[in-house]
Amino acid sequence: MIRNIKVEHLHETPIEKQEIELVERKGIGHPDSISDGLAEAVSRALCKEYINKCGTVLHHNTDETQIVAGRSNPQFGGGEVTKPIYTLLVGRATKTFDGMEIPVEAVALEAARDYVRNTIVDMDMERDMIIDCKLGTGSSDLRDVFHRDHVPMANDTSFGVGHAPFSELEQIVYNTERQLLTDLKKKKIPGIGEDIKVMGLRDKDDISLTICCGMVGKHIDDMDHYINAKEEMTEYVLDLATKYTERNVFAHINTADDVEGGCDCVFLTVTGTSAEMGDDGSVGRGNRSNGLITPNRPMSMEATSGKNPINHIGKIYNILSTQMARDVVSAVDEVSDVHVKLLSQIGQPIDQPLVANARIIPEEGANFANIRSEAEVVIDDWLENITKITDMVVNGDVMTF
Repeated sequence: MIRNIKVEHLHETPIEKQEIELVERKGIGHPDSISDGLAEAVSRALCKEYINKCGTVLHHNTDETQIVAGRSNPQFGGGEVTKPIYTLLVGRATKTFDGMEIPVEAVALEAARDYVRNTIVDMDMERDMIIDCKLGTGSSDLRDVFHRDHVPMANDTSFGVGHAPFSELEQIVYNTERQLLTDLKKKKIPGIGEDIKVMGLRDKDDISLTICCGMVGKHIDDMDHYINAKEEMTEYVLDLATKYTERNVFAHINTADDVEGGCDCVFLTVTGTSAEMGDDGSVGRGNRSNGLITPNRPMSMEATSGKNPINHIGKIYNILSTQMARDVVSAVDEVSDVHVKLLSQIGQPIDQPLVANARIIPEEGANFANIRSEAEVVIDDWLENITKITDMVVNGDVMTF
């Protein structure tokens, strides 16, 4: 099959040689990320329910989850949520198939509660959060589109964007949030909340990390304990950064704190997320599908989480373009940076994009003709096996935010 694959030489300064670079990550406890996580958890649960009951994934989209912030009274050593966080699961799902009723709302609610319980560990699901479900009815007429005997047809004329490899700053920002939670919180400082936002600035060879972290009051005894925890976190972040760069790194945590003002003037929470105290959340307002917000790179504004993994281009092509970019860097020598853009055409097979465009910055002196031909092979192979993306999503093997 001949596909419209275009690989071009990008005459641009590689990211590591640009003077200014900005990178952001909203951690898993940020209200926008909670919305993304809930939407994706519900979609994945529905996929598994459909496969178990019907043998295939049916039409659904759960990418409109909304979080309405609650109110709280955090205190050192405790505190309480005084108004629960309200979460609304919104979207559409197929509720009947061949005369069989599918309990989509029950599946969605169970998946959502399990996700929050496993993600925001200090959230009391009995009193701190209300989860409501308003899933409309999807179209059972789309069963042919969703049948796995043939390549699905694109649901929209849209595009996906990906890049590789991660720059030093991108690696630092991503892993700072991940390691603070998966390592430091678990082993030493349980007062670290899941609502961590990391903003990275690289100005030539100086990297500045501004980190906002909601600390959990019941694990923090007093202001001295809070200050000591921040100091330990700062040391940890600076040490972690040395794994990814030899540049100068500076870290600043909760810079809005006024330690003289008491617990009301520092970033203290009851649950570990600012959703308890005034911050709303929506799907698609946070990280792109690679886990970062990268204004120095090409990006899509499309929300990825919660969209169906069968024919929704907004999900498939954003994930696929990132996988393609990473594999080009892995398989093709002398590539400095690669940007991949995939454009669909509604009603056409998803393995035949209107264009698959890779823009590559080669290393100095590289043979671009060789790079082009090898990159084309990588891209074509992914398109030939595009339904692997569906399996990766259903199995939870790929991130969406």
